[in-house]
Amino acid sequence: MTSVNDLIRGSAATSVRNCGADLASDPWTVDARPAPTYGPGASVADPAPLGMPRQGRLPEEYAAASPEELDRRIRAAKATLGNRALILGHFYQRDEVIRYADVVGDSFQLARAAATRPAAEAIIFCGVHFMAETADILSGTDQAVILPNLAAGCSMADMASIAEVEDCWAELEALYGTAADAAGRVPVIPVTYMNSSAAIKDFCGRRGGIVCTSSNARAVLTWAFERGQRVVFFPDQHLGRNTAKAMGVPLDSMSMWNPRLPLGGNSETALIQARVILWNGFCSVHRRFTVEQIAAARAEHPGVRVIVHPECPVEVVDAADENGSTDYITRAIVAAPDGGIFAVGTEINLVQRLATRYPQHTIFCLDPVVCPCSTMYRIHPGYLAWVLEQLVEGETVNRIRVADEVSSGALLALRRMLAVQP
Repeated sequence: MTSVNDLIRGSAATSVRNCGADLASDPWTVDARPAPTYGPGASVADPAPLGMPRQGRLPEEYAAASPEELDRRIRAAKATLGNRALILGHFYQRDEVIRYADVVGDSFQLARAAATRPAAEAIIFCGVHFMAETADILSGTDQAVILPNLAAGCSMADMASIAEVEDCWAELEALYGTAADAAGRVPVIPVTYMNSSAAIKDFCGRRGGIVCTSSNARAVLTWAFERGQRVVFFPDQHLGRNTAKAMGVPLDSMSMWNPRLPLGGNSETALIQARVILWNGFCSVHRRFTVEQIAAARAEHPGVRVIVHPECPVEVVDAADENGSTDYITRAIVAAPDGGIFAVGTEINLVQRLATRYPQHTIFCLDPVVCPCSTMYRIHPGYLAWVLEQLVEGETVNRIRVADEVSSGALLALRRMLAVQP
């Protein structure tokens, strides 16, 4: 099957204006740019914060190595390390990396894996920065969490800084006060999506809040509404809106918070009447999917089953047949009788992997312009070989450490999440 890189390059001429064109096979060239950038892909136009992590120079022996040599070196290092090293791979990783993962899953599944593998001395997280932070918080103090490329971040997570969130909370407290109602519910409960910094998870944990993933967002919001009169949801507006709407919360009971405006750009009346306050953040991959793409898929493929991720805009979720996490999408396809036709609205690496793995179905991406996650691709076999061979030599590079003063509150919020069953 045609590789993701080939698809991107083939569509570069028509997609450069709305995608970033080329998915680099050598992310170290992007890492070497003087200014921080998310790189080619869906987030190419998203402004990268000046303080985002930067990856140092990858040794030339790994950058110049052939795929065959990298495969040999990775497998040899894995064999030497044995159970001392655990490789976690997110669904959105490229196949060239996923093939080495000991556990593959969504952020919820990988969070559980990090919390339940005490025998591993090192956890190599093939994902993005906030996931590695979460693994460090949940794993033992004697376990090292490694992110093969420090520049593998998340533009959505970067859309909410801890300073902005604290300012938002101060304004909400000034408006709502802190007194609970007759049922014991506080004025507002903070909920943060897994796609956020450890500092924001800590913020939520210290204020009675919780973390959610796309797998358990509904269960988490149910938990939050039992404890609060309303919820403020960071940082993905679409997951928050789609989940609350599915629970019966009217759209006119939701307010958007713009951190650049007083009261987030809302009136006091609107905020008092709101049941959900949505942070103005989004995933640049899932924002690309449209109702028009769904209509085109239905016209070209009668009987198509359209499944999208809940990070998509609400009108796209409403027009689809189903919506759910990456794990939900995978399970839906696995359980379907042979001969199904699926149009999937999520990151291309997962869609293409499903199409390869389940050839009894017709599976394609809703977006005809293949535009991948800009940061997931930053994990390359060259970086994986490097960090593994350093472990063999007794050196730990690219270790992700969350400070104790941040991890304590974040751990509270994450434990609350893990206790809420989807």
